[in-house]
Amino acid sequence: MNLAHMRIPILSLFLLSVLSVPGQEKYPLNTFRSPLDIPLVLAGTFGELRSNHFHSGIDIKTQQRQGLPVYAIAEGTVTRIKIGLWGYGKAIYIAHPNGYTSVYGHLQKFAPEIESFIKKIQYEKKSYEVEVFPDYGDINISKDQVVAYSGNTGGSSGPHLHFEIRSSISEKPTNPLLYGLEVRDATNPTLLDLYAYPLSEDAQVNRSSKKIQIKFNKQKDGTYLAEKVYAAGTIGFGINTYDRQDLAANKNGIYSIQQSVNGKIYSYFNFESFSFGETRYINTLIDYDHFGKYKERIQRCFLTPGNRLGIYKQIYNDGQIPVREGLTYNVEILIKDLHNNTVKLIVPVEGKRQQPMVIEDEEKTEHFIIAKQPNNYDLGAAKVYFPANTFYNDFYIDLKKGKDTVVIHNNRVPAHKNFTVTFDVANYAPEERKKLFIARLDNKNKANYMTTFKRGTTFTTRTRSLGAYTLALDTIPPNIRPKNFKARQWLNNYRYLSLIISDDLSGIDSYSATLNGEWILMEYEPKTKTLTYNFDDNILNQTQCELKVIVTDNVGNSNTFTSSFYRK
Repeated sequence: MNLAHMRIPILSLFLLSVLSVPGQEKYPLNTFRSPLDIPLVLAGTFGELRSNHFHSGIDIKTQQRQGLPVYAIAEGTVTRIKIGLWGYGKAIYIAHPNGYTSVYGHLQKFAPEIESFIKKIQYEKKSYEVEVFPDYGDINISKDQVVAYSGNTGGSSGPHLHFEIRSSISEKPTNPLLYGLEVRDATNPTLLDLYAYPLSEDAQVNRSSKKIQIKFNKQKDGTYLAEKVYAAGTIGFGINTYDRQDLAANKNGIYSIQQSVNGKIYSYFNFESFSFGETRYINTLIDYDHFGKYKERIQRCFLTPGNRLGIYKQIYNDGQIPVREGLTYNVEILIKDLHNNTVKLIVPVEGKRQQPMVIEDEEKTEHFIIAKQPNNYDLGAAKVYFPANTFYNDFYIDLKKGKDTVVIHNNRVPAHKNFTVTFDVANYAPEERKKLFIARLDNKNKANYMTTFKRGTTFTTRTRSLGAYTLALDTIPPNIRPKNFKARQWLNNYRYLSLIISDDLSGIDSYSATLNGEWILMEYEPKTKTLTYNFDDNILNQTQCELKVIVTDNVGNSNTFTSSFYRK
């Protein structure tokens, strides 16, 4: 790697990018190598359904280990390096001359020269969390070069490499497996559940005006045949499904779902690509009410109001099926992975109106949300303001007033935009207000800190989560304790120094550390509550070392830890 300004002219790179913008059908198959030198086994697929977003890359298993070499998939230049406590943790972005950018996340550390480059910036800014955008050509990379080592940083729940390929111009991620990366997969997707939805006011399915589960059985030829559905009015279908690769037992996302009615395609979408700007519309693809109740993601084969996803390749009548009495319909649903392993489900439908036995009972309250309009409510202890288009649909919202706690509906309705919750804290003493914050209560009534904006006697938070909100008081400072050393200990053979920091309520806001009065870089891993200083930084200038660590929580409570140790 050359850090000595071997510049690629920006205009030339731009023209190359324009000429090579990823298309919708053809991708270079022999250009990119694998980012790892081990067989690719996936812990997560592209487009996989996650909380409020689609997965924008593939998660590659690293054999339950950290520290595997991560290779540049092609020549290019580093355009972004980001280190954060959550998200991708330590991540590096490399732009390639053919118009693509590769992304590598959850890294343990970068290759030595890149590590030195970013650590210099961390010391300059006196911050572990940094984000830098090197100029084109400042850090050139060759194909097969080790750029980092795999890890478990950020929002990762276990060691793996998050890997993406994006358009350098639009920044739209595309499915990395479309570029010829090899993953063994001869395993069909798995179909768990089928649901039918009455959609029009007069619709019914099997004597029900509510969503109803439909049974199905596997046939000798491997297809699935559902029990005959008797319906009238406009209906739709949804499925609960997942995929597996050959060498992994974990449940991954599928690639495509196609729904046909009497041979005509009514809906077809796949996860070839999507834009980050649309990813939150995942909450219109899935049955969010069902997810809120059962933590199962049913993927609808029809569109609902507010769905602006661009993943649909074909759509007819919004994927909704008008059923007329006396007519029969053959609904075919194809579920595929990227290797074309397919599950076929046949749903016979007969138009027949019957006396409903199960009637949809709409829960009405005194407050009705019109999604396209702003809505403002006074709940006594707090006020809540919903900007226009916070929600996808109009609905009756359940609001409960309280002296210090308010309830804003439940977790079964998704919010697309942030709304505000504002508390009046005039009844609290000024000193007490400093330790107060707005908290959201979980299902165990535990208070979770919400970023709280304080303006005099008005406290406000912005959120996209419905539920219970209250004011909480935190007067206890964070706890700090050494993890791998004791006071006045000789640490000659130690590679790193480690401490445990924790906070009982509002959570850690910031920390800083000095060694012999000089600021040192300590890496914070929230999952393990660990602060770590690497002795490779080589800033020790005396045998007896004085360590000082200050940790502050989100309402300003601070604690200071001091200790001394010896090292030559």
